[in-house]
Formats: sequence, C-alpha cells, structure tokens
Amino acid sequence: MLKPDIKALLHEGTVIPAHPLALHEDRTLDTDGQRALTRYYLDAGAGGIAVGVHTTQFEIREHRLYERVLQLAAEEVQTHGKTGPFIKVAGVSGPISQAVKEAEIARRLGYDLVLLSMGGLNDLSEEELLERTKKVADIMPVFGFYLQTAVGGRTLSFDFWKAFCEIDNVHAVKMAPFNRYQTLDVVRAVCESSRRDEIALYTGNDDNIVIDLLTTYRFPVGYEVVTKEIVGGLLGHWAVWTKEAVDLFQRIQAAKKSGIIDSEWLTIAAEVTDINAALFDTQNQFKGCIAGINEVLAQQGLLKGSWCLSDHEKLSPGQREEIERVKKAYPHLCNDRFVEENAATWRQELHSK
Repeated sequence: MLKPDIKALLHEGTVIPAHPLALHEDRTLDTDGQRALTRYYLDAGAGGIAVGVHTTQFEIREHRLYERVLQLAAEEVQTHGKTGPFIKVAGVSGPISQAVKEAEIARRLGYDLVLLSMGGLNDLSEEELLERTKKVADIMPVFGFYLQTAVGGRTLSFDFWKAFCEIDNVHAVKMAPFNRYQTLDVVRAVCESSRRDEIALYTGNDDNIVIDLLTTYRFPVGYEVVTKEIVGGLLGHWAVWTKEAVDLFQRIQAAKKSGIIDSEWLTIAAEVTDINAALFDTQNQFKGCIAGINEVLAQQGLLKGSWCLSDHEKLSPGQREEIERVKKAYPHLCNDRFVEENAATWRQELHSK
C-alpha cells in the first residue's frame, strides 16, 4: 500500500527528476558519482527521484546494474536526514517475468512506487499489457508511463488508459508521449474513470512542461463536469538545473493558487522548451537525449563525462554548442552556481562516511 504521507505529496504535486547514471570512462559504475547525484536532488529541493528509468539507461539491466543503482539511491535517501516525505520511484520494464522481478526488487529496497514502462512490448496486445499491469500492481503501487515512440514507446488507445486507471493500486500516470492528442487521451481517460480521485497526473512531456503544469483540464462526464490538473512532473529535463526547476515549479503552483496566470508564462514555457530541444537533441530525433543531460552534469563536475553504456548513445554533432547557446540565452533557468558551490561537498561527505 502507498504510505499516507507519500500519497499526499504525490497528489499535492512535486518535482521528481529522472535519475541519470554515473560512469567511469571505461563504462563501469561510478559509485561515488551516483551517490553524489542523489544528494544533489535531495539538496536541490526535489520531492522525489525516479531510478532505473529511461534517463538511467535501460541498458543497466543488460549490465546487471539495476539492483545496485536502485540500492545506492535508496541508501542516500535513508541517510540524508531530509525531513518530510520523499517519493522513491523505481523504473520497471520488460515482459511480465522481468517486470515482476524488478517490482519485487523495488519493494525489498523500500521504494514507494514503480514506473511501469510499456516500451519494447509491441508483440503484446493492450489486453496483455493490462494483465501485466495487474501482476505488477499486486506487488507494488504503480505509476503509469506513456513513453514517446521516438525512444521506444508505443501508441496506446483511450480505452487502454481508461481500463488502466480502473486497476487497483494504480496511483499516478506520467504522460510522456510528446504529443498533445495522446496526452489528452490519458487525461480524459482518468476523468472518466471511477478512480479519478485516486490517480495523480504527472507530466513527462519535456517539450511542454510549463503549459502542462499550468493547464486545468475540463471534460463532461455523464451529468457532471470533471476537472483535472497535472500536479507535478517526472522528467529527464529536471535531472539538470534541478534547483531552478524546483523554484519554477513553486512559482507555477503559486500562480495557479492565485488564479492569475500572466501571459509571461507563455514566454517562459517557450524558453524551457528551447532548453529541452538542446538537451534532448531534437534536431537529430533525440539521439543525444541522455548524453545531453550527462553533458551538463559533467560540465558542472557531478559526472566525470557524458558517457553512456551504449556506444550509440552520445552527443550529436553540434549538440554541445546548442547546450552552450541555451545556457547563455536563459541564465535564469540554467544557473550552475548551486552545483558549483556544493558538488565538492557532496563527494566529500560520501568519502567521510
């Protein structure tokens, strides 16, 4: 069962960075770097982390790093001394046998929810995907995940998401199709579900972060009008400049509470999307999306390099220059100072344990 304080924070909405993978140049795990990243997200004010997800690199499973990476993050959260709830999300993928095994690992390590990817399962019908979800939900609270097709996801129907929402122990859905129509499918499906008040919506649309968070959705359902909001984000984009992301998120929450949404937010939304285009390498169909995040963290000294487990995962030609362009264009959203002031401390504290 989902703990009451975790459930309250999940529904209130928060910033959940998708946790990257720290590697040495020989592609072995940089344990100190991995722990330092977790401390960064904790100190930056994030309300949770998602580990073992796309940003962590799905290949950790092939390299037998899945359990170790989850363990490192869980240990840092436990020893950090952070007051209040902190949501630990474990990425789960693969066919039923793999997904169940990973959910069991996440439960044993004290994670709160599993982010259940549907990617790489094109041979399964939607009915089979729903049965898979039920098997995982018997083990752990589930965070649904609509992954964009450009990085291995698949298109799923409105009827699938409506049935998905009816499964007990589904508590949230991350919408990351990078597609407004498919995002609307999920929101409307939740609104039409009998469990709509039990399910929190999170944006994973790194191309549309601010607008997703500012929008109130409204749908007629039977004889009533149902409204729903995307209350938080679980985002690869938020793995960098996380303190600035937390500050921006809090400003969005305050604006929504006041009921006054100034047109300036449209400009900020475009700025954030422009930054994401550089990070995620949209000019090259997202080929450098993980390496782009790692590049920023390497420039800040949190990672030793932008290396990924797969050789094909690397910066595209011109991507580093694009990252430099957006850093100069939007210093209010890309401030490195917080990391510069604390990176050495995060690593030093690790060695002093």
